[in-house]
Amino acid sequence: MSTWTVAVVALATTLAVTPLAIMAARRTDIVDRPGALKPQSTPVPYLGGVGVFAGLIVGAAVGRPSVLIPLVVALCLGVSDDRFDLPPVPRFIGQLAVGFTVVVTCPLHLPGVAAILLIAVTALLINGVNLIDGLDMLAAGVVGVAAVGFAVVLHGSGRQLAVALAGALVAFLFYNRPPARVYLGDGGSYVLGAALAVLLAYAWAHGVPTSVGTASLALVAVPVAEVAFAVIRRARGRRSLMTGDRGHPYDRLVARGWPRSAASLCYVAMEAILATGAVVAAHLTSMRLAVIVDIGAAALLVVSAAATGALTPDEEAVS
Repeated sequence: MSTWTVAVVALATTLAVTPLAIMAARRTDIVDRPGALKPQSTPVPYLGGVGVFAGLIVGAAVGRPSVLIPLVVALCLGVSDDRFDLPPVPRFIGQLAVGFTVVVTCPLHLPGVAAILLIAVTALLINGVNLIDGLDMLAAGVVGVAAVGFAVVLHGSGRQLAVALAGALVAFLFYNRPPARVYLGDGGSYVLGAALAVLLAYAWAHGVPTSVGTASLALVAVPVAEVAFAVIRRARGRRSLMTGDRGHPYDRLVARGWPRSAASLCYVAMEAILATGAVVAAHLTSMRLAVIVDIGAAALLVVSAAATGALTPDEEAVS
């Protein structure tokens, strides 16, 4: 199956399944209600991740079906969190379990320590995507651009999965554009985080130049940075790391008068810049350029966070 066919089928599948997921969310009362940390004014159904997962099945089926295992585990864990609001410790253990399944199903270029790192990175990406899932079309837009980047730098099964992810997210954005009719929910953000971890593992697989894997780190820099900024902000404010707040860069932009859609597009544009650099470095198979792109990505994100005030404690934070 060609990559274009995979993209179209994934898009069509997500378009068809997402309305069913919306109905299921309403019937089972898995909805996001307005609150101190919620930007919406009315309840919005979760389970958008179910539609995205359905599209991902296409890419996995024609590539490496075993990668569905971590995606299924991530979806089940996230939906359980949506429904039952899991305590932090079981939730984190579940995220590490997702990482373990990524290691088992996606052979790495470097075994041993790299496998342990991938487990940690998976948990990091799951939480990172969850943190940027704070505005309509934000998380889906960022991960969608990252998926396009992975589709360009990877080949074979990795490219098929990346293309399916991009197609599924384009379809999901049809329902998630402002005003959103459905949210990813924890189920969706966990699936996206796990999918990024799988794609990153493909970038470090046997036979792939190390420069490609190094450049690919820039593709996941946005969700990773979001976790780092949240940790710094909450530590400086002497708050629990598990305490939610509205101090993310996108929150600070909205507080300054930016339309929410503009704040989301700002993130997407930044991800596009990082993805362009990663693709160029990977295409040239230049290790030096890949390192420069990664350092530049980190610098750009830190400067952006500092400029928005996202590294300072949020006095309006609510637990």
